[in-house]
Amino acid sequence: MTRLPLQAVLFDMDGTLVDTERLWWEAVERVAAGLGRPLAEHDQPQVLGRAVEDTADWLADVTGAPAAGVAADLHREFAGRVRGGIVPRPGALDLLDALARDGIPAALVTASPRSVADTVLDALGAGRFAVSVTADDTVHTKPAPDPYLAACRALGADPAGCVAVEDTPTGVASAEAAGCAVLAVPSLVPIAAAPGRTVLSSLEEVTPERLRSLLTHELRVMSWNLWLGGSRVDDHRAKQVKAVLEAGADVVGLQETGGTAAQELAEALGWYHHRAGENLGVISRHPITARLGDPGVGFYGAAGVRIRVGGGREVDVWTAHLHYTPYGPYESAFDGLPATVLIAHEEVRLAQMRDTLRRIEESADDGVPVVLVGDFNCPSHLDRPDVAWPVTRAAEEAGLRDSYREAHPDPVRDPGHTWSPIHPVHEDGSGRPEPQDRIDYVLHRGLTVLDSRTAVTGTPRPWPDVAGNDWPSDHAAVITAFAVPA
Repeated sequence: MTRLPLQAVLFDMDGTLVDTERLWWEAVERVAAGLGRPLAEHDQPQVLGRAVEDTADWLADVTGAPAAGVAADLHREFAGRVRGGIVPRPGALDLLDALARDGIPAALVTASPRSVADTVLDALGAGRFAVSVTADDTVHTKPAPDPYLAACRALGADPAGCVAVEDTPTGVASAEAAGCAVLAVPSLVPIAAAPGRTVLSSLEEVTPERLRSLLTHELRVMSWNLWLGGSRVDDHRAKQVKAVLEAGADVVGLQETGGTAAQELAEALGWYHHRAGENLGVISRHPITARLGDPGVGFYGAAGVRIRVGGGREVDVWTAHLHYTPYGPYESAFDGLPATVLIAHEEVRLAQMRDTLRRIEESADDGVPVVLVGDFNCPSHLDRPDVAWPVTRAAEEAGLRDSYREAHPDPVRDPGHTWSPIHPVHEDGSGRPEPQDRIDYVLHRGLTVLDSRTAVTGTPRPWPDVAGNDWPSDHAAVITAFAVPA
């Protein structure tokens, strides 16, 4: 698992880079007093970090004054104070210069209007910023995520690879909703630390390296049915090792291990492993701190581990294999059974999934993310809206999200088929096309999906001429890259 690279740093303006939060409060205070409504401390959420129009609408509501007139007065009062002297916050210019030396782009993301932002940019040096986004540039401003998302798009950056620097709860909410790591340097209102959020008292303490340390780690999880341990393919163990390395996986949930595959693969890779029964296993480049579920599980069922990843974080990873018969895609394509019957025939798999979900909950701890991978031997309700496939629905109702469909929401454009790269036609000799379907999954709770894909090495020859295939399985693998909060 590697830490994501720092792609950009996104700075709030007022109160973060320049000492204008006090000037803004004074401007609102002056206008409010003229309307007969003195400000109090409990008014701060309506003022700090807000766009001029938002505060104007609030003042208009509480005083009865026309909102347009209030907004004009606020613009005039604030602009006058800004022109009167902009004072950079301690450490702000040094940090901007250090980022420039390291080649890390900076963006200005503010709820102030363009006219005010340009005045500040002139004072700070507009060349220090690759992009600036103001209240005039998005339909919705802070606390909506729109400004930060707009800055990331303009920079060509992934929000998960960016740190936002903010001084108000409103700005923090905006950046976190966009998916950025957050460094909070409070100016007037206290901000509590939280997962994915660091709170410091001053930018003087901040360096590019400190910002890099705030980013999440990337964890690549792979689900793979090895097909009777891979025994149908020549030199299968070496080919399995090659496939895991080429996938860049950090942890692999295995099905159909043939009893020994998890241990043998882990030994070949120098990884940790857990073997459960004769069919299931997990291998991990990160230490396994606990083994979860029944170690003597039968051919079908589930088993899990807890792994310790970077920064001391832990993640529970479970692997499951559900019964293969009756197989819904066959009953749909070959027998023409209606949706009600197809759903009823999922009873065995649904019971196995419910047992798996029960075991996951019994082992879960607060704050520990969960990943469930496996060969479920059934389609997803997210792929075939004409059938409410109950197994994947049960997982969704338990709070587990389908990582592949998060990354690829359109099942027509990105079907993600995992069954089967070696079965273009049904193996009964009838010549009927084999239903191609997505029956292998990487589900999760508590993580952020960066990417997900299916994988097959080369172009496997179809069954039964498979011994020489580079890909030693009858399933495609699923590989999902997750962001694990620092």
